[in-house]
Amino acid sequence: MTPDRAAPPRARYAPSPSGALHLGNLRTALVAWLHCRLQGGVFIVRIDDLDTPRVRPGAEAAILADLRWLGLDWDEGPDVGGPAGPYRQSERLELYGQALEQLRRAGELFPCRCSRSMLAAISAPHGPAPIYPGSCRKSSDWQPRDGRIPSWRWRVPASRLDIVDGVLGPQQWNLPIQIGDVVLRRADGFIAYHLATAVDEVTMAITQVLRGADLLPSTPVQLALIRRLGGPGPRYWHVPLMRNAAGSRLAKRDGSAGLGACRAAGFSAAEVVGRLLASLALTATGQAISAADALDSISLSALDRALFAAGSGSGTPPQP
Repeated sequence: MTPDRAAPPRARYAPSPSGALHLGNLRTALVAWLHCRLQGGVFIVRIDDLDTPRVRPGAEAAILADLRWLGLDWDEGPDVGGPAGPYRQSERLELYGQALEQLRRAGELFPCRCSRSMLAAISAPHGPAPIYPGSCRKSSDWQPRDGRIPSWRWRVPASRLDIVDGVLGPQQWNLPIQIGDVVLRRADGFIAYHLATAVDEVTMAITQVLRGADLLPSTPVQLALIRRLGGPGPRYWHVPLMRNAAGSRLAKRDGSAGLGACRAAGFSAAEVVGRLLASLALTATGQAISAADALDSISLSALDRALFAAGSGSGTPPQP
């Protein structure tokens, strides 16, 4: 699909079926849905199930059921179809292969045999992941060794990316210095998250992405790939993570943080929605409100202000 900026916005929520959604995941879904619906946009659910060893049986069905229980709906998705399908990444491998071949033919990929342990050895103890040092940049040996294929790395362009995030404000990255060459196909044959996401944003004509702030570091690589593959790139909103009473971010492994515990305690969907919106000061504490009623009572400008205040502390949300 080719993006049409005159058309309604196209937004997506892309959960991984590796377990039940926690309340932080659900808050992001709710806010992404509200933000899209308040603009008269098309809301899409995409299942990011490429990392098959982490996929849990029944998780996708449970995720969709939880979203519907909250009162959310979608125009395109794995269970309703749509013009940009399929909507499971595991069913889109041909598209990713085509993108890889395009980059390979252009001479932008190179085989890399550096393991994670090798790269970790050059980084400071307990420090951030190191920038790839370019050890295999001149290699052209694509043949397997000892039964293992190399990973495929992308030579990132020598350029700078600037965006205005709807929550965090201006963001700038120097790709070679701050990001470095990135793996697009792993040595185990799996397509990397960055490539799959970029291909999906382009082919699904996604114009806006609202997701957790923990995914901000993924943005420069994905946006650079999107533009390389012919897309203009979406606008981004990276929302603050929801945390528990101890201040720790919620995780799927914490089973008590999901809807199962809420339902077991007798909470209604409206009470859960109210709690999620109250955490962003969009409703009063203790107020119960359905997703549909929230759509009628919260304006787009109020939602943008609340997200910006939560992420930046104060001020006026940046304009498109």
